[in-house]
Amino acid sequence: MVPWRATEDGFVTRDVIDWYSRFAQGRPGVIVVEATGIRDIPSGPLLRIGHDRFVPGLRDLVNAVREASQGETLLFIQLIDFLSIRRRPPRDKFFARFLALTDRLREAVGGGTDEEVRQKLEALKDSELPNVLTPRELEDLERGYRERVTDTHLPHIEELPRVLPGLFSDAAGRAMEAGFDGVELHFAHAYTMSSFLSALNTRTDGYGGPRENRARLPREVIAAVSAKTAGRVVIGCRYLGDDVVAGGNRVDDAAWFGVELARAGLDFLSISKGGRFEDAKQPKVGWAVYPYTGQSGYECMPTIYSDAAGPFSRNVSLAATIRKAVRDAGMTTPIVTAGGVCEFSQAEAILEKGEADFVASARQTLADPDWFLKIREGRGDQIRRCEFTNYCEALDQQHKQVTCKLWDREELDAPDVTLASDGKRRLVAPRWRKL
Repeated sequence: MVPWRATEDGFVTRDVIDWYSRFAQGRPGVIVVEATGIRDIPSGPLLRIGHDRFVPGLRDLVNAVREASQGETLLFIQLIDFLSIRRRPPRDKFFARFLALTDRLREAVGGGTDEEVRQKLEALKDSELPNVLTPRELEDLERGYRERVTDTHLPHIEELPRVLPGLFSDAAGRAMEAGFDGVELHFAHAYTMSSFLSALNTRTDGYGGPRENRARLPREVIAAVSAKTAGRVVIGCRYLGDDVVAGGNRVDDAAWFGVELARAGLDFLSISKGGRFEDAKQPKVGWAVYPYTGQSGYECMPTIYSDAAGPFSRNVSLAATIRKAVRDAGMTTPIVTAGGVCEFSQAEAILEKGEADFVASARQTLADPDWFLKIREGRGDQIRRCEFTNYCEALDQQHKQVTCKLWDREELDAPDVTLASDGKRRLVAPRWRKL
């Protein structure tokens, strides 16, 4: 999840450095910095790497992590592209300003001036709208406008395959210049590259439809990044083992893509699940749709409010299936699994069974940044274990600075504590005091 600590212009702040330095103090093997935008466009307090001016701040971040981990932790950065999404509009504004008038709409309400047509449309009952608006227009009203990779009538969407390899490779070059040890290409969840991989991608330009076509742009991105970095940094990707939405990819698709991505030369494959827009809940007026509110969102970040399977190691089987397919194809590309991992015995069992080669754990690490070090020193009884209530994810959903409920109200009056913008929470976990 994005911790929302960058500036509005996407620059590294002191809070960003403190955030990752605190995790580095636990000395994990690798830290992956949050999804970082590859375009030089405004995107709120999300880290950006779409221009050279972002490199100095990112270099400061790299140096801080190296110092905090005493050189033991590798630092990767996750590179992401995303398309435009807008907030759900008030009904009156949608019809008065946002809805594009067409001959079909004019005819449906009996014609008139533009203003008269808009007034007639607004006067329709909600129950009448499905008979007048197209499904896409109705969705724009009820959920907010959202671009798709299949909107090839829009020139900037049609040209994505020509633009994205260069954007990703330039971003990877800047990451290398800043001193990162690796890049993780974000091919997962609700965002651009995942949408190209998805079975919902019906583009007819050679980049959609059959699996081979849907893998084409990811291959081209990987080739461009590899050429730019020339073996000097680790290159991996995070992608979905299951879209968890109707018509989307399932694990057999993911296994096929895993083989193709490994053949493309990636150094690791990190497996996630779900987190899609298609099944997200309807947002409130004035809010944007959030891709982690439907069933696919639950599967991405499973909580204790669960079914009989529970949240623990819930998605490991996906990684295991993909790993087997990659091994059967004769490749040894490491597979990373994640999702509900919060105990050393749990992680060790995954490795011993050969279900994955690496185990990633975000929420447990947020709950206790020192848990790696505590295990290493035989102090497992002192670990603060994640409760999987997704308190942190709820903050992310509201674009609030992410913290953990297990520590964010502790020692708020201490002189070295930085508070969140609400003044009620500390921004980093307290230092570990060994008992």
